Amino acid sequence: MDNRLTVTRIISWNLWRLKGASLSDVALLAQQERPDLLLMQEATADMDALAEEIGGFYARVPLPGRIHGLAMWSPVARPKPRVVHLPAGAVVDRVCQIVDLGTFSVANVHLSHGQVLNRRQLRHIAAHMPYRAAVLGDYNLVGPALLPGFRDVGPREPTHLCADMVPLRLDRCYVRGLACATSRALAWSASDHRPILVSLSAMTAAKRLAA
Repeated sequence: MDNRLTVTRIISWNLWRLKGASLSDVALLAQQERPDLLLMQEATADMDALAEEIGGFYARVPLPGRIHGLAMWSPVARPKPRVVHLPAGAVVDRVCQIVDLGTFSVANVHLSHGQVLNRRQLRHIAAHMPYRAAVLGDYNLVGPALLPGFRDVGPREPTHLCADMVPLRLDRCYVRGLACATSRALAWSASDHRPILVSLSAMTAAKRLAA
């Protein structure tokens, strides 16, 4: 039987390392919005106390050679995220976290700035994921992702101010085999990126055929 499954609320937020969101800012967001999964980019070791602060399950992986990286928090225990190394850029090596939620998997990403390279990285991530999958985070991408089989369901409004002046939609959510009930950018806060919130569930067979 292929029934619609429970809706999962997911937030993704680039914290802006050393200048932006603090541990208390992240804890407040989690307590106010009550996500089932909170994904963070540019998270430093300061965030490692998040589970002590508000409970739940937390995992972080630094980018190779950097003090910051990707982190995830959930109010309930999860399997340890898989870490996938991505095609390398000229400046910063990149990884992604893949979180298994049972009914689908979620990749937490902070992609390279190169507009060809970050699309290669997305295709590499998709090859490591099951059919039902979501890829959220800071894409550093201008224009469509060109990711076969995936749909862009993230909020359409700008999520980042480049040089405090140019609004860009860098924070994205692409899905495969999933329905999206909610998609919005949350209010500007302590970072130069807005958090994005999506509510996802597995598609029924009829919905997959119609998509």
